[in-house]
Amino acid sequence: MVLKSITIVSFLAALLGLVLTGNAWVLLGIFAATWLALAVVFFLVVVIACARVDQSVPQEEDSPFYRKLMYLAIEAALAVIGVRLETEGLEKTPADGRFLLVSNHIYDLDPLVLHQCFRKSQLAFITKWENCSMFVVGKLMHKTLCQPINRENDREALKTILKCIQILKNDQASVAVFPEGYTSLDRKLHHFRSGVFKIAQKANVPIVVCTVQNTYKTFHNLKHLKTTKVKVHLLEVIPAEELQGIHTNEIADRVYKLMADDLGPEQVLQETE
Repeated sequence: MVLKSITIVSFLAALLGLVLTGNAWVLLGIFAATWLALAVVFFLVVVIACARVDQSVPQEEDSPFYRKLMYLAIEAALAVIGVRLETEGLEKTPADGRFLLVSNHIYDLDPLVLHQCFRKSQLAFITKWENCSMFVVGKLMHKTLCQPINRENDREALKTILKCIQILKNDQASVAVFPEGYTSLDRKLHHFRSGVFKIAQKANVPIVVCTVQNTYKTFHNLKHLKTTKVKVHLLEVIPAEELQGIHTNEIADRVYKLMADDLGPEQVLQETE
């Protein structure tokens, strides 16, 4: 939306310049200058808005303003870096009620892609502490109920899990998590930390199982001026009632198999590796 609006305004400004001067080169120059100026203005709006965010103050509710700002920024960023989404199964996304979304994790762009695909679901990601200090990103995450987790401290991690359960029960957002617990550097699916599935059990919400592919190719392709076809597949929605009374390891095995079958053996870590 942002880039389309910027492009339309820039084109109209360029046409006006052409009418006034009759010079085709002026048209090109005005278009480029206007486009760049408006893009910079949008970036400054995001920076200034985020500068007002105090991350030391707990965020108890999802902020519609900052979520909209985040979505606009994500949409613009994905367009600029040449990401083209190819989705399957998104029609199965629960229309009513919250859910726990789980996905494999192969690159830092994965959360942006999932936000773009599940905009109506208001995702709040569980994220590592380091991400909270990222320029602009950390502030947007804070205002949209993303929850940092300390993976080295079980007591602190439990607090994050309990907070996510509360967010779901209070109908504030749907929670998203990468059950591998980290970004897979070899681009393959690794085994899960099953404790995260306790969130869905305790909140009594379904689990939405997804896979993401090809995000790691984005910047390599960008250097060669190529777009990247990123695949997002919604594989299955596991109803809340099917999660009750079973161990989280069983849930983890079921979800892992769904992802592994979709990704194929070449993208799954084998036991001998």
